[in-house]
Amino acid sequence: MGYVLRRLAATLPVMAVVAVVVFLLIHLSPGDPAALIAGDLATGEDIAKLHAALGLDKPLWQQFMLWLARLASGDLGTSIFTQVPVSQLLAQRLEPTLSIAALTMVLTMLVAVPLGTLAAYRAGTWIDRLVMIFAVLAFSLPVFLVGYLLVYVFAVQLPWFPVQGYSRFADGAGAWLRGLVLPCVNLALVYIALVTRMTRATVLEVLHEDYIRTARAKGLGVLPVLGHALRNAAIPIATTIGVGIALLIGGVVVTETVFAIPGVGRLVIDSVQRHDYPVIQSVLLISAGVYVLINLLIDLSYKLFDPRIQY
Repeated sequence: MGYVLRRLAATLPVMAVVAVVVFLLIHLSPGDPAALIAGDLATGEDIAKLHAALGLDKPLWQQFMLWLARLASGDLGTSIFTQVPVSQLLAQRLEPTLSIAALTMVLTMLVAVPLGTLAAYRAGTWIDRLVMIFAVLAFSLPVFLVGYLLVYVFAVQLPWFPVQGYSRFADGAGAWLRGLVLPCVNLALVYIALVTRMTRATVLEVLHEDYIRTARAKGLGVLPVLGHALRNAAIPIATTIGVGIALLIGGVVVTETVFAIPGVGRLVIDSVQRHDYPVIQSVLLISAGVYVLINLLIDLSYKLFDPRIQY
């Protein structure tokens, strides 16, 4: 418990630095949301009035302190353009993003871990080389390029899946899953390649340990040996999967853009184009918090794989 509290306390300075950097990067970047709202025919006086109405006429340090005060009270602010609370906007866009992220990681673990284990067991054979070629190609190809290829083949030429859009789970599990197949496959390929390579490397290292050779000498079957090796190689694999979950944030933005899915990623793109400061700040800060939390959970999970670890 003490370890958890210390780690949580250590995240406070990290989040403070992230908040400052995010605020400055957004507010010092070129572009004026008031000018975009006012339109091309607006006068300087009209824009100045909008600055005052939006609170953008205050010094940066005052705007920053006001933002922090709202965050401390649980208020993420209000969108400059839609005048809708940011928390409400995120709630409306959260289901598609979480659905893509969750199904992507499930697909990654179901494919990558067995594939990497098989490649390690058959190291040096044509199976190993085929798996590694697939991993290199999947990791090298841009996400947006693979996405457009999947749309062309499986949505245009073979109309098996919808070209774009999202069906909510409440409207039917079948339509929901069918609409997520292409986006999840598109996004999962990179992480399957990453986890496959890590699984192969760690399992291959464990397979050369003395206790594995002893187990084989005693007549233990292939599957029990591989299961034993996989448990002992679980820590670096779990770390890679955890980092992959955190990296999904960037991948989801591209995937949602390619497949026109109304998730948090699309919300960020739209907000950046309109310089909607409250939305961008909130999403980036929450993303950083999720990243820190995932890393903490990864550290805590090590004890599950190796009881000798003490915190």
